[in-house]
Amino acid sequence: MNAIPVLLDTDIGSDIDDAVALAYLLKQPRCELLGITTVSGEPALRASLADAICQAARRPDVPIHVGTEAPLLILPRQPRAPHAEALGEKWPHRTFSTENTAIEFLRRTIRSRPGEITLLTIGPLTNAALLYALDPEIPALLKQHVLMGGRFFAPEGEEQNPEWNIICDPHAAAKVFAAPLPRLIAVGLDVTTKCPLDADECRRRFTAAAGPLAPVAAMAEVWFRHANRITFHDPLAAALIFDEILCTLQPGHVEVDLDGASSPGQTRLIVESEKRPHELAETVDSGAFFRHYFDIVGGKQDSS
Repeated sequence: MNAIPVLLDTDIGSDIDDAVALAYLLKQPRCELLGITTVSGEPALRASLADAICQAARRPDVPIHVGTEAPLLILPRQPRAPHAEALGEKWPHRTFSTENTAIEFLRRTIRSRPGEITLLTIGPLTNAALLYALDPEIPALLKQHVLMGGRFFAPEGEEQNPEWNIICDPHAAAKVFAAPLPRLIAVGLDVTTKCPLDADECRRRFTAAAGPLAPVAAMAEVWFRHANRITFHDPLAAALIFDEILCTLQPGHVEVDLDGASSPGQTRLIVESEKRPHELAETVDSGAFFRHYFDIVGGKQDSS
């Protein structure tokens, strides 16, 4: 099968699932990982975390670029990259300048391969929004933009809290959802919350898999100080690029609420809209997803 060229934009270093997703992309034989860009607080440390995983996968060739630290218009919600504590001396990694090279790298790479590249964003959408604003032709030059973010199918009359990637920079999210993309797939909490594994199961599987999941396991121990499981939000979005039957996709029109006093950053599905430019993950086969994920990275259950 032909490889799929992917650019990954990530806030690796906050929730552990970004690192879990990167390990998958590095092991996925159909993924041509063109580069990684980081976003949110301490983006240079986030770049070092990504580099440690790439080096563990024997992929030091993957370009890594430091991106935007602060949201467009609001105060930062995640100013630190706590999982950098796990780097130490055990996991070889580069250090990076704080200079923002991500936007130009993304722009140059997408322009070099028009119509081919999937942009996968699994953090706040600040880099993507700035990219689309600085070079308005870029959205149309992508094959697709796949993002983990939002919540789209709340029961009627029930208001739910906004999803973290959106609320960390709602103005950037609004810019991305309004962009003239050939295709935008959003994987929200409606489905990702159905893909958890408890801490002990993650430890066992990550240890069995080794490779890029070895440093991820060390980072996960920082995460497990305040959580007893990993929800595979970002890995599901990554896997969907290569196996769309894992989720059902519902066409729709999403707007981001920027004014709501109680829930700024809420993603609203406009049911009656004539325009339906977005594809939203509505259901997931979680068993099939986990089989797919661990078939790629290793660490399968003995009985599977």
